[in-house]
Amino acid sequence: MSEGVVTIAKDREKPVRNQHPWIFSGAIARVKGARDGEIVTVLDSHGEFLARGYYNHRSQIQVRLLTWQDEKIDEGWWRARVQAAIDLRQPLAAAGGHAAFRLINAENDFIPGLVVDRYGDWLVLQAQTLFIDDIKSDVARLMMEMTGARGVYERSDIEARAKEGLREVVGMIAGEEPPARIAIVEDGATYEVDVHTGHKTGFYLDQRDNRRHLAQLLARQSSPARVLNLFSYTGGFAVAALSAGVAIDAIDNVDSSEDALALAADNIARAQAGHAAQVPNRFVPADAFTFLRECVQQGVTYDVIVCDPPKFAHSAQQIDRAARGYKDLNLHAFRLIAPGGCLMTFSCSGAISRDLFQKIVFGALADSGRRAQIVAHLGAGSDHPVALTFPEGEYLKGLLVRVL
Repeated sequence: MSEGVVTIAKDREKPVRNQHPWIFSGAIARVKGARDGEIVTVLDSHGEFLARGYYNHRSQIQVRLLTWQDEKIDEGWWRARVQAAIDLRQPLAAAGGHAAFRLINAENDFIPGLVVDRYGDWLVLQAQTLFIDDIKSDVARLMMEMTGARGVYERSDIEARAKEGLREVVGMIAGEEPPARIAIVEDGATYEVDVHTGHKTGFYLDQRDNRRHLAQLLARQSSPARVLNLFSYTGGFAVAALSAGVAIDAIDNVDSSEDALALAADNIARAQAGHAAQVPNRFVPADAFTFLRECVQQGVTYDVIVCDPPKFAHSAQQIDRAARGYKDLNLHAFRLIAPGGCLMTFSCSGAISRDLFQKIVFGALADSGRRAQIVAHLGAGSDHPVALTFPEGEYLKGLLVRVL
């Protein structure tokens, strides 16, 4: 069966030639013999080869590109791409059987639509597109062979699948089912992860470097700090700080999910075991916006605030609403920080650029009447590379701000 052909409209070839992995419907002049979820050859307006990718007419992104060379997308191609991704993460994999990291980062590892995270002996796969969904069983078996994983669990429960004509799916794909909780180790700290029902694929792997930043920040404080961990989820930032053994006065962990806080309590208790000085931890099941407003009214202050909210903008149409949400959070955070204290604030919305996020935080600062300095620009760790031709891949951005 021959491949379908997609011809790009005249003067619309530049993004393809520059190796951007997406082709939108408006850039396409003609489609011949293309079937949804299958490989297509992409030609320029003169009929010359440009790239090869996969097609879905239901999606606004009608073609996602796999290669800009005239080569077959066969088993050899897959092995080469997967091996390249494995090689990049080798320093993290060297941590041993309890290592956890992103193994394949979709377009940024030049395999659009596929996310694979490793948690010890198990892989968690997310199929974001029809093409990946159709071949996920084969991909899972290949991943098990190449990594030695015991099983592959699917967490394709994301809204973006609806744009591909897919429903959300969770469950086993291949091998052994993971336990209810998987123990992972990061920088000497042990975390338990629920890959079955936890956020994303179970853990915020992308915040590895920033958890380390927090521990280093607290170690430099002149006196034990009072910490607010907003959107704390399963306690990642608190565990990192406690495991580093730095002096902390107290930590308030705030999340709307009582199940997440219960797991956070277990993770934090483990981090404190064996330490002579027990740090008081409070677990607050509350809406973060409401909690912040109440703290402002009560005159509460913190030395360090970590603000890591979920994605507020899922598309460009939601940017304005998301910006208001980010501004409100940061405005109240600025009002709660003691002089000389620090705010670690993040956005994981891909539709919010780094520049826009900084402007939003600036607006919040201006309204708060405080002064502040950017100490560091923050982002995802090395297991979340960003393809230079795909700036949209830099979804996580953050600022470490010292408030005067």
